[in-house]
Amino acid sequence: MIDNLFTSPVFFIINIFALLVAITVHEFSHALIADRLGDPTPQLQGRLTLNPLAHLDLYGTMFLLFFGFGWGKPVQFDPYNLHNPRKDAALISLGGPASNFIVAIVSSIILRLLLFFSVPILTTVATVILPSIIYLNIILGVFNLLPIEPLDGFKIVGGLLSEEKAREWYQLARYGIIFLLLLIIPINGRSMLSIIMTPIITPLRMLLIP
Repeated sequence: MIDNLFTSPVFFIINIFALLVAITVHEFSHALIADRLGDPTPQLQGRLTLNPLAHLDLYGTMFLLFFGFGWGKPVQFDPYNLHNPRKDAALISLGGPASNFIVAIVSSIILRLLLFFSVPILTTVATVILPSIIYLNIILGVFNLLPIEPLDGFKIVGGLLSEEKAREWYQLARYGIIFLLLLIIPINGRSMLSIIMTPIITPLRMLLIP
């Protein structure tokens, strides 16, 4: 992504803005749901805010800039403050990807309305900025639904399983980073992650970006 700073500075700035929106909304939603479920930990740690600085991880941001892959600062919660720790953890985890899809859908509706009513300046700005916001929120939402630790999908699956099956499932957590690296590393110019995500992302992008 950093190479766009020199080849297309405007595109670089728009993508940075879209990433900040996607990551901030994602992490804030985790914090908000945890707070609503009775855990004050995110609020005490200053995560119950839409200030992007509260949700950015230094190394995750650097990886995003230089490698196009990164992460935000994970929202911490205390399962002992939750009424049903496993299922509530699944709800907290679901909040992040769900919020990204909501942002993508709302942005798509706004973009279509502006195109329909043809508001001169607003339409021009929207057609430049909103497609990136839609696309990056789709990517972040789909990626985090993958059932691999430390992604949200892992805890979501754990919350859907029976107690016995969940214990077996959580034993896979120790191998999560290994699985994730195997998916990310490109083989013959393409990664398994791309093969898995592209058939999901492409129709969503075509649906939401006019």
